[in-house]
Amino acid sequence: MRKPLAEFIGALFLVFTITATVLSKASLAPLAIGASLMVMVYAGGHVSGAHFNPAVTLGVFVRGRIKGGEAMAYVVAQVAGGLVGGLIGRWVVDPDEVTAVSLSGRQIGAALVAEALLTFMLAYVVLNVATSSDHPQNSFYGLAIGFTVLAGAVAVGGVSGGVFNPAVAVGGSVAGLFSWSSLWVYLIAQGVGGTLAGFVFLALNPDERETPRAESDTAVRDADAPGTGAPART
Repeated sequence: MRKPLAEFIGALFLVFTITATVLSKASLAPLAIGASLMVMVYAGGHVSGAHFNPAVTLGVFVRGRIKGGEAMAYVVAQVAGGLVGGLIGRWVVDPDEVTAVSLSGRQIGAALVAEALLTFMLAYVVLNVATSSDHPQNSFYGLAIGFTVLAGAVAVGGVSGGVFNPAVAVGGSVAGLFSWSSLWVYLIAQGVGGTLAGFVFLALNPDERETPRAESDTAVRDADAPGTGAPART
């Protein structure tokens, strides 16, 4: 249970930060969000790999670093954390009025492309800096991941809301940031982006293909390398 719990905590604080900064109209919201993700990645990387994002977990599954059952436990924990983080953020800020992002017409197509591209970028970065054997026990993985979210939020925040994470989409919808009628756009685009990132990583790094191992083996490997960046053991 320690890995799903770490995923729950990371997703909770990420979505809480997003909800609180957006609802309070903080001018440096993208920076706060990227920093929040960065520090939680450093905090939880040695426990679970610090995905905090079902799309990233999907990419890691395609890459072969996690089993299907464990991946499902991660996703449930991430979405639950996002829900709790969104609810707490909404209660803490308690805004007078909230205007939810609602996509229609051309916005749907633009958001699909933006979310797929930036989710791909995020998952691709995670796979390369936090799971590649070329970067064993590196110390920059959290910074790279946090800055990816920061860059994406600034680049397409005005197009799609800059979500890149199904747990954020669900938690943000609970908090009133996104319209429930637009949720499918985020889930489809982010699922595609995460899946493609896993396949592209394998295409560019064919020697990195792994068969997911038993929980005990994975736990030992993860404990040895924060961010799961240790070389694969055979």
